[in-house]
Amino acid sequence: MKRYIVIMLLIMAASLNANVFMDGEKLTFNIKYGIITAGQATLEAKTSVYQGNPVWYLSTNAKTHSFFDKIFRVRDRVESWWDKDSLLPYKFAKNLQEGKYRQHRVHIYNHARGRTTYQRWHFKNSRFDNSEMDMPMDSQDILSAFYWVRHQPLEVGKKMMINITADGRNMPTEVVVHRKEKVKSIFGEVECLVIEPKLKGEAVFKQTGDIFIWVTNDEYKIPVKLESKITFGSFSATLDSAQKVPLKLK
Repeated sequence: MKRYIVIMLLIMAASLNANVFMDGEKLTFNIKYGIITAGQATLEAKTSVYQGNPVWYLSTNAKTHSFFDKIFRVRDRVESWWDKDSLLPYKFAKNLQEGKYRQHRVHIYNHARGRTTYQRWHFKNSRFDNSEMDMPMDSQDILSAFYWVRHQPLEVGKKMMINITADGRNMPTEVVVHRKEKVKSIFGEVECLVIEPKLKGEAVFKQTGDIFIWVTNDEYKIPVKLESKITFGSFSATLDSAQKVPLKLK
C-alpha cells in the first residue's frame, strides 16, 4: 500500500494562472478508509524563487491521525519547483514515511537537453545514488503534472496525454473526463467534472481499482473529492477546508 496518499494530491492539483489560482491557496482534505477518517492531507502553492527564477513552490503534506498511527503511520511530503513562465518543473522531491516503508527521491530537470538527474537515497548506506536519463522535453513531475492538467480546458469525453518523469522513469499518462455530476461540498452543491488518470505501467501507488476525481466545472477546477480502491479496501478524500480560493465557502 506504498505511496497511497501522494497520488491523491498529485491528481487534484490546479492551474497557477493568475485568473484561476490565488497565490497561497491551501486545500485540506479528510482521508477516509471505508467509514474511518484516518488522516488529513494538504495541498499548497505559493510564489517562490529557484536559482534566481520565479517559480510556484508546490507542496503536499499527508499524515494519519494519532489513533490510526498504531495501525499504519503516514508522514509524507512532496515538493515541486515549477517555472512560472514555461510551466515546467526545475526540481521534484518526494519524502515518504508509510508504516515501515521509507522513500526519499529527487529529480533535477534539464528541459533544454531532454535529460534529468535522478537521485535515490539509500537509507542503509546514508547516501544518494545518482543517475541520468533521457526524458521528453515537455515532461512534468507527478505534482506539477496535475497542476498542468487543471490548467487545460476539460470537456466530457475528452482525453489528454501528458508525460510524467519521476521515480527514475517516464510514465505516459492519459487523463479522461468521464461525466458531469453535482456534488455537495464546502462550497455548497456544485457541478463537477469526474476525471480519471490512467498511468501506463506501475502507478504511483498500487491501487486495485480505478481512481476518480471530482473537480468543479468552472474556470477554477477546484478538486472536492476523490475515490479509489487500494490494497485493503476503499480510499476517499474530501475537501474539508480551503484558503485563498475564489469560490465562497458555505
